[in-house]
Amino acid sequence: MWRHVARIHPNGEALAKEIRGATDLKVLSPGSFTTLCYRMTLTISYRYNHTGTQFFEIKKSRPLTALMDIAKEMTREALPIKCLEAVILGIYLTNNMPGVERFPLSFKSQFSGNHFHHIVLGVHSGGRFGALGMSRREDLMFKPLEFRTLMDLVQEFNGAYRGYWHTLHKVKIGQYVSHDPHSVEQIEWKHSILDLDKLTKEELRKELERHTRDMRLKIGKPAPPSPTKDRRNSMGSPHRGPSSPIRRISRVERRYDLSCALDNLVLH
Repeated sequence: MWRHVARIHPNGEALAKEIRGATDLKVLSPGSFTTLCYRMTLTISYRYNHTGTQFFEIKKSRPLTALMDIAKEMTREALPIKCLEAVILGIYLTNNMPGVERFPLSFKSQFSGNHFHHIVLGVHSGGRFGALGMSRREDLMFKPLEFRTLMDLVQEFNGAYRGYWHTLHKVKIGQYVSHDPHSVEQIEWKHSILDLDKLTKEELRKELERHTRDMRLKIGKPAPPSPTKDRRNSMGSPHRGPSSPIRRISRVERRYDLSCALDNLVLH
């Protein structure tokens, strides 16, 4: 946002420095729900329902750990944000809620010949679905944890779109997002892309049920082994069987193995 001010205002950079360096400005709280999420011991349902709005420029291709750094900056700056930034901030603020699973849920609608895109953070906890997000329309962002199925949640958004004379064409649903703020994996934004123009209501329900099963399977999926471990295993002798005695490796052989490993790294 500060870069945006510097770009569009005649005295943008000077103005930004003057404001950010001022010492007589009133310090505003970044929002009530940050305090609720981090300073109080609350039930998941209560904390979820009080996760509100304080959501900067991001790219969806960044790893999760980089996006979490951006979310921290959002809470410090407390500047206006859009729906995608709201999703990232929602992930950040629910990372310490292990019973709450989060997934991207995006929509493509049409009104008066123009297409519109919107995204929220789908949430699943206690057998119920809901959503967190940001929108100019109150019924296109926050949804309480009261929807029994993903189909019910999608239909709720579809009804809200119809209320604004929008035709909902596509729904894109991602996979569950890791609770590890230091994870280097990327968010899977569109695991399932559903074309509402080509699917009947029953077909849509089956596709959403299939996606729900896929997301549940990911929870118990083990993390891939580290590259260091793979490299260490690949350096073992292919000729020695599992029952062969382990021979002590000499210092010369260790230097040779290290040289071969470095050569492989350069070649590959």
